[in-house]
Amino acid sequence: MKQSIFEVLIYLFENYLANDDEPSPDRDSLESELFEAGFTPLEIRKAFDWLDGLADSRNMPATVAGDQAIRVYHEREALRLDVECRGFILFLEQVGILDRSGRELVIDRLMALEEDDVDLDTVKWVVLMVLFNQPGQEEAFNWMEDLLFDNPVHLVH
Repeated sequence: MKQSIFEVLIYLFENYLANDDEPSPDRDSLESELFEAGFTPLEIRKAFDWLDGLADSRNMPATVAGDQAIRVYHEREALRLDVECRGFILFLEQVGILDRSGRELVIDRLMALEEDDVDLDTVKWVVLMVLFNQPGQEEAFNWMEDLLFDNPVHLVH
């Protein structure tokens, strides 16, 4: 069975990243556990590279644009992120869950997944991981966590 970077990330997030109660094991131990869980070394390495890219984003300057700025998606982005995904990202920005920098980071991390097609659930998970990694985003993280796991909100377009 072909595993994806995304599946490795979900495994790590559910078992380690979101669990503050226990100390996280070192990278070598995680790699061994992931290999034993059935993930390939290539996908494990790519997942760690993805997480390193997310961690590096903390050092990036904030995106500055006017209030009337509109995000225009590159052709590659539009091919990978369908209208539903792009609409959901816009919704999150409009309700204040994502700021412009967060939106760009989400799009960057979605593109880094190397998936041909990204669905709405993948977008939600990536948003959750991005918010978890950003200091001061606890309220937005909790909102996304409720949306992802409880699914109480039904969006009407």
